[in-house]
Amino acid sequence: MGFGQLPYDVAHLLGGAMLLCSFVMLYQRRLQALVTALAAQGVLLGLAALWQGHVQGAPSLYVTGLIALAAKGVAIPLVLRRLLRQWPPEAKVEDAPVALSLVLGLALVGLSLLVALPVTAGARAMLREDLAVALSLLLIGLVIMATRRLALAQVVGLMTLENGLVLVATGVVGMPFVVEISTAGLVLVIALLAGVLARQIHGRWGSLDTALLDPHRGR
Repeated sequence: MGFGQLPYDVAHLLGGAMLLCSFVMLYQRRLQALVTALAAQGVLLGLAALWQGHVQGAPSLYVTGLIALAAKGVAIPLVLRRLLRQWPPEAKVEDAPVALSLVLGLALVGLSLLVALPVTAGARAMLREDLAVALSLLLIGLVIMATRRLALAQVVGLMTLENGLVLVATGVVGMPFVVEISTAGLVLVIALLAGVLARQIHGRWGSLDTALLDPHRGR
């Protein structure tokens, strides 16, 4: 299965759109736009899982896709937007190194292709592309977490990283249902922990700037 065949082309389009959303996140300084890009990526992830369920004839992937749509496309962005509404306007913009982030993102996508495609030379074309895109999402999520100081932006990076893990899990033919459900459930667990962490930081220091934690290291 390759270019010109509908199952591959649609999967390739959805994966590429998810990667594009990651670069939108790297470019954004406004947290509201960052959350919007995360929501779009969550919707695309859900659609990708549903499409894989159709292509593979695996009804269990429909469950994974619906969970991803509900949690990452709707519920989590709503919670993050509700948290943002409590902040003053000046706290909703972060002075992030956008140019450096974009350069790192491009370099890591190239690295992902160089690593993933040769290793999976004997696998299906669809799985090879999903793995390359998933690795790119994972590394870009790490870049977002490393270059942003605000806890909410780091939560977005963590969710982007996890999106990559879910994408590659849904692309593997014959993945056991328990693994798929566990992967989808991981979305909710990570979101819950990230929300608790953000609330604790904001409640104690009145800000989500993680630089305020530096004086308290080792305590």
